Amino acid sequence: MPQHGPTEMAQAEGACHRPLATSRLELNLVRLLCRCESMAAEKREPDEWRLEKYVGALEDMLQALKVQASKPASEVISEYSRKVDFLKGMLQAEKLTSSSEKALANQFLAPGRVPTTAKERVPATKTVHLQSRARYTSEMRSELLGTESSGELEADMRKRVVKGPRPADEKQSASELDLVLQRHQGLQEKLAEEMLGLARSLKTNTLAAQSVIKKDNQTLSHSLKMADQNLEKLKLESERLEQHAQKSVNWLLWAMLIVVCFVFISMILFIRIMPRLK
Repeated sequence: MPQHGPTEMAQAEGACHRPLATSRLELNLVRLLCRCESMAAEKREPDEWRLEKYVGALEDMLQALKVQASKPASEVISEYSRKVDFLKGMLQAEKLTSSSEKALANQFLAPGRVPTTAKERVPATKTVHLQSRARYTSEMRSELLGTESSGELEADMRKRVVKGPRPADEKQSASELDLVLQRHQGLQEKLAEEMLGLARSLKTNTLAAQSVIKKDNQTLSHSLKMADQNLEKLKLESERLEQHAQKSVNWLLWAMLIVVCFVFISMILFIRIMPRLK
């Protein structure tokens, strides 16, 4: 990765000063954003980690800027958020394995609409977006055709940009674009089929769960109804048992009274008869 000297770094930071910055925090955010855009435009090593750390710091500074009292206009904050989200999405796309996935993820990225500095004619994020799109297209071409390496394709595309398109190159680029579009269309159709299958599976599972829940509700209602009926029968039987118990107690009491009276009368008769026998 190319190294920058102190003078070049100072010039780059000086070019990133935004005259309309309303606070020191916004000025630091613009400087760091400009630095991240320049690093994203360069060819980086796979083990490069500084850009990801810088983007994380940008997110923290942007959140602090949103809650600051002297924050800029909402359009400016929205533009900052758009650029930070683009850099974050670009880093996530670079971590994907296949070039087709990278190209597809790159299509959904939205670069900034306004240049970060006054010296920029085109937003730096838009330039980075075009460069990454060309690089992923070259990688997909090398995977599909197996003719050139991605570095050679990228150099060839840069030469075409400098020298201007030729008729043969235009035909070749059109055929390459057709292949890329066909591959993307195939991926989208496959994704649509998978989503349709998932939707059907979800609908089937939902209907099955609904049927099971309906049966469970019916079983529960029947069980509650049977429990109410058993409770009524239990109350009725309890009342009948209580009546029988009361009746049996009354007959037993009368029987004991009769026995006691009989014994009493028998004892009196026995006492009166015994002296006469003597």
